[in-house]
Amino acid sequence: MAQIRALRRMASLLTTPLAPEDFLALVNPLASTRQLRGVVTKVVRETADSTTIHFHPGRGWNAHAAGQWARIGVEIDGVRQWRSYSLSAAAGHDPAITVTAIGFVSTALARDTKVGDILFLNVPQGDFVLPAHPRPLLMLTAGSGLTPVMSMIRTLVPRRPDADVVLIHSARTAADALFRDELLELADQFPGLTVRHWYTREEGGRRLDLTDPTDLETLCPDWRSRAAYACGPSDFLDAATELWEHSGDDGQAQLTIERFAPVLLPGTGGAGGLVTFEKSDKEVEAGGDVPLLDAGEECGVVMPSGCRMGICRSCLTPLVAGKVRDLRTGEVHGDEGELIQTCINAAAGPVHLDI
Repeated sequence: MAQIRALRRMASLLTTPLAPEDFLALVNPLASTRQLRGVVTKVVRETADSTTIHFHPGRGWNAHAAGQWARIGVEIDGVRQWRSYSLSAAAGHDPAITVTAIGFVSTALARDTKVGDILFLNVPQGDFVLPAHPRPLLMLTAGSGLTPVMSMIRTLVPRRPDADVVLIHSARTAADALFRDELLELADQFPGLTVRHWYTREEGGRRLDLTDPTDLETLCPDWRSRAAYACGPSDFLDAATELWEHSGDDGQAQLTIERFAPVLLPGTGGAGGLVTFEKSDKEVEAGGDVPLLDAGEECGVVMPSGCRMGICRSCLTPLVAGKVRDLRTGEVHGDEGELIQTCINAAAGPVHLDI
């Protein structure tokens, strides 16, 4: 061990001001001790707006469980941008993310990613995962909310002959439905999977209604007896949560949800204020319902971010002065030097951030 450390010190002297890893990365871009990376191995266009990006991660990646997500970094115009994406590949396989071209970073990933590109990675996270013991399952998804559930289906259905899964997926049209052909093929091949698509345009613009059990009774009559997983837009998940809360004494315990956005308390927005980003020498007037993360990005500040919903804490930024309002609870707080989650806090008067 002492000899290895001595060799590393000698190598560092020879490569200063760069590190030995910087030269090694020229040969193998995944060989970095500073930042976990992955190389893109395949790019698949799923719909007109959605793309699946397969990648091979470097050493240090933890194998993902079906349904988990990971923070993904990409260089855009020389700036490293981070976002969180659900992993759509089956557990036990190299990971993949399925990205819809909405927003600056997701659009760049969906439109511009090529085989051989390098992604920056953090390890998989999240507890939206399959139950520990076999049981009948109901998967309720809408739009890109299918992504983590697809990982679950790809993991469970081909490997478990006793699998009993009903998937109800809502999309605008068949052309917009992610993984449509693959799901129909899996349902033909494996009797344990039932797939029900709900196309809103074919239903006269009517969305899948979860405010009462009528639609569910038609699509999955035994829905109350299944362990349910739901992922999709906030209003979709809010309706599902309320329905399960009123479905029986144990209904809520049978519903697991995954949100792509934080649950904000209605009416938490206040007057807002002038937000000053001191190191970036920029400032912007921000409303009391605008997350500080969004305010910073709007005026061109490179803001640290991850899940963008108050979970991963990657957006923590020191507060220099002022008060902020937690958009989930309405609580106004802030002390000098306090680390603020910018994705779920807004200005409550003038605010100065150390970034």
